[in-house]
Amino acid sequence: MARLAAGGEASVGELGAPFAISGPAVTKHIKVLEAAGLLRRAKEGRIHRCRLDAAPIGDAAAWIAAHRRLWGAQLDRLAAHLEKTQPANQEKQDGRRPRRRR
Repeated sequence: MARLAAGGEASVGELGAPFAISGPAVTKHIKVLEAAGLLRRAKEGRIHRCRLDAAPIGDAAAWIAAHRRLWGAQLDRLAAHLEKTQPANQEKQDGRRPRRRR
């Protein structure tokens, strides 16, 4: 995996060697990464060589950052609203703990 992250290549067998899973399980995981566009696979005879394609990760990171800002602001406003509308400590108000809603 480190070799892929460094921009190198590795065979399917080399990728699966450190893990206690079967060859078909390794292939299944690689197909998922390939379908997501995170891995490129080339066949050289009977050996499949894999190379990491990190470009989609940049797209995902940008999406996460945008939504983190959006939801961070929304949650901050919710917290401020709750602080205004609820007593700071309901336990002090009547001596009992607040009931949990189910």
